[in-house]
Amino acid sequence: MSKPLNELLTLLQLEQLELGLFRGESEHLGLPQVYGGQVLGQALSASRYTVPSDRSVHSFHSYFLHPGDPNKSIIYDVENLRDGRSFSTRRVKAIQNGRPIFYLTASYHGEQPGFEHQNAMPDIPGPENFASEGELASKIAEFLPEPIRQTFCGEKAIEVRPVKVVNPLKPHKEEPKQYLWIKANGELPESQLIHQYIMAYASDWGFLVTALHPHEVSLFTPKFQVATIDHSMWFHRPFKMDDWLLYVIESPNAANSRGLVRGEIFDRSGNMVASAVQEGVMRFK
Repeated sequence: MSKPLNELLTLLQLEQLELGLFRGESEHLGLPQVYGGQVLGQALSASRYTVPSDRSVHSFHSYFLHPGDPNKSIIYDVENLRDGRSFSTRRVKAIQNGRPIFYLTASYHGEQPGFEHQNAMPDIPGPENFASEGELASKIAEFLPEPIRQTFCGEKAIEVRPVKVVNPLKPHKEEPKQYLWIKANGELPESQLIHQYIMAYASDWGFLVTALHPHEVSLFTPKFQVATIDHSMWFHRPFKMDDWLLYVIESPNAANSRGLVRGEIFDRSGNMVASAVQEGVMRFK
């Protein structure tokens, strides 16, 4: 297991303060706020401690209320809404500086046979054909702001290999679609719940920026704000985050200073293992 992945697992394994109450530390990625994927992953990690072991999360819906401070820890308050015969529901409130910064509601379900169908996986060359995001960022490292240079250029817990390279320092008008090969940088424990909250962590990376592609702006455009409003995921089938997965992202709409993105995640055998939808602010300040 790589050092960054080990550090991520430690970050997502929370300290239990009392029944239903947990504390998580924050990682500093050089951004002015906590990375949204961290809060998603930690909230799912907190709720998993309260759910029967034969159930895994099949969906969650979340809202980001305030930016998190990466220099401070976050408290996660888990509320047990329901334990039924087939489903369990939990609501998680993330608290920092005495106020809620994030809410997540997650539903858990055991395995159950039933009908199946899915969209087909796009015909995309395998990850061995593409450079990693870190390798690509190293080519423009001297132009990146110092606080985030290490985040983009250093070894990461999640390896990302974009199929099409987009230079964030020189954005051009592009189709609002993106294909990313993603994988944990090392071997993970077998627990499917761990793979799920690692995927939740990874799902926020490079997601909303897909909505920027038609508009010739990026995260580095001066006086331009990009921030997640809400993020939802559905887990369809078991998967392994320590094997390559294809993240297929598109943005069907942008309007009223908000962009909408949706994603489908496939394993290398073509099984759709998860879906995601996110809306966020994208506007000049």
